[in-house]
Amino acid sequence: MILARRTGMYMILIALATLFISPFGWLVITALKDTSELAAYPLHWTPHEWQWSNFSRALTQIPYLAYARNSLTIAVIYSVLVTLSSAWAGFGFARLRARGKGFLFGVLLSTMMMPAMITLIPTYIIFAKIGMVDTYWPWVLWGLSGAPYLIFLFRQFFANMPRELEEAAIVDGCGYGRIFWRIFLPQSWPVLATSVVLSFTWTWGDYIAPSLLLSADHTTLAVAVATEYVVPSTGAPINNLLAAGAVMYIIPVLLLFLVLQKGFVTGASTSGLK
Repeated sequence: MILARRTGMYMILIALATLFISPFGWLVITALKDTSELAAYPLHWTPHEWQWSNFSRALTQIPYLAYARNSLTIAVIYSVLVTLSSAWAGFGFARLRARGKGFLFGVLLSTMMMPAMITLIPTYIIFAKIGMVDTYWPWVLWGLSGAPYLIFLFRQFFANMPRELEEAAIVDGCGYGRIFWRIFLPQSWPVLATSVVLSFTWTWGDYIAPSLLLSADHTTLAVAVATEYVVPSTGAPINNLLAAGAVMYIIPVLLLFLVLQKGFVTGASTSGLK
């Protein structure tokens, strides 16, 4: 009975894993097809000849590495700053005593229900008036302002840490700044990993903000992959090169997750210490 139950569970997990992996698998297969095979009928499930050269062509068809450098710069700036600022805000909500703290935390959480689309025009107008369009400064300011969801994660984690750690540090003469940097932040590595993975992925995959705030020469890889793999004379998309560029575009996020997966899973599954 136990063996049958375990076998059934594994079969369900394998089926779900196949379901989730299949879109990426089809993307890889499309990237390895010739242009003529993409329009073939009936459909070719696998390429007759594997076109590995599509990946090198995707790198040279557009300034791929330059766009990747822009994306990496923005993603690293934002993920580092938003992680630190969210951790600091979460520490304040969790450990400091102040009148109206609960109300302010509720207001902060309510902002997560606001659709981002309604702020696009005001955001552009503000950054245009202060001369920050076509620069990286918007992502610096967004990073310094923190993210409501990340603040919530850090607040939940810090709220469950033992009060004795804080009291012992205060007796030794530490202020709250040193308590945060020396005690609380080093012990929050699961939430730090979660914050870095989430914030990096948000920025790396963002299409709207870069297309709104950056020029074509300074745009990110997400915008370039979606718009620039076209035939110059007709404007028709070159789908196999588009798929090859998309496969390479996914790799940095996968590598980041593989490096930080232990902390990410731990931080996503618990909000305190064991």
